[in-house]
Amino acid sequence: MTQYSDYRKANHYTNYPVEQPAELMQFLMNRISGISRTKAKELLSQRMVYVDQEIVTQYNHPLKPGQLVQVCKNRHKHELKSRWVRLVYEDAFLLVVEKKEGILTNALPGDRRENVKAILDEYVKRQNKTFSVHTVHRLDKGTSGLLLFAKRRDVQQMLTSDWRGVVKDRRYIAVVHGDMEKDAGTVSSWLSDNKMFVSYSTPYDNGGKESITHYHTLKRTNGFSLVELKLDTGRKNQIRVHMQDLHHPIVGDFKYGSTQEAYGDRHDAAGRICLHAFRLAFRHPITGEQLKFETEIPSSFTKLLK
Repeated sequence: MTQYSDYRKANHYTNYPVEQPAELMQFLMNRISGISRTKAKELLSQRMVYVDQEIVTQYNHPLKPGQLVQVCKNRHKHELKSRWVRLVYEDAFLLVVEKKEGILTNALPGDRRENVKAILDEYVKRQNKTFSVHTVHRLDKGTSGLLLFAKRRDVQQMLTSDWRGVVKDRRYIAVVHGDMEKDAGTVSSWLSDNKMFVSYSTPYDNGGKESITHYHTLKRTNGFSLVELKLDTGRKNQIRVHMQDLHHPIVGDFKYGSTQEAYGDRHDAAGRICLHAFRLAFRHPITGEQLKFETEIPSSFTKLLK
């Protein structure tokens, strides 16, 4: 908690103890002298208001006696501005972000390419120079969607040591080539890497890692299918390999079956790999609260299905 206290001091927050039940918007207007309703909305939308150490943007968030509302005086240092990353959720321990396709989650030592972790490190260092973020899980460079980072190493360890127990729901959406034969099904195999670090799948235990993917076909049109995917395991390239196993590779995935030889110009119909992590639900490692986040299906996916 020391880090969190330092963060509050460094960013010059004004404290407003809650003494009686109220909605957040009305509380701000009552407690901050001369503030207008428009200004109060601006404080919320720009993520400058904390309730008990968590950013709150909902105007009718209910307050209880004993809680603490804090308003940041230093807006510009606290904003995350990046064309690659959108901040979805933040508290004293965690960051949930939506990453765009085309950027690494984090880089290998010596790799200076822009990556999500570096962007978030810079963001939290503006709050306190000693801060950094810690990677909990990753998405491939070409995959977009929700990512979870920890603000403290001990929190990262809590999440990674019991990842399957902490995560309650993790789903992806994909556009694949062809009409899926089944409305729903499960792919189970063992995944390994060859000498070129390309993952491959076998139906028997070849010394690799057991991998299980559940799929549900949402739509078939224009020679494409929209598929929702849920993971029992989170192996490297698992979804991409399993869709190739079904002979319905993900559109734009040149590495795993979406080749020009097989599909002509349609192999890259969206200009990207059509895989997006749209849902993430997990138990907060500190508070025990059940958190759930969802994002929209990328417009480039829906255009293929019109």
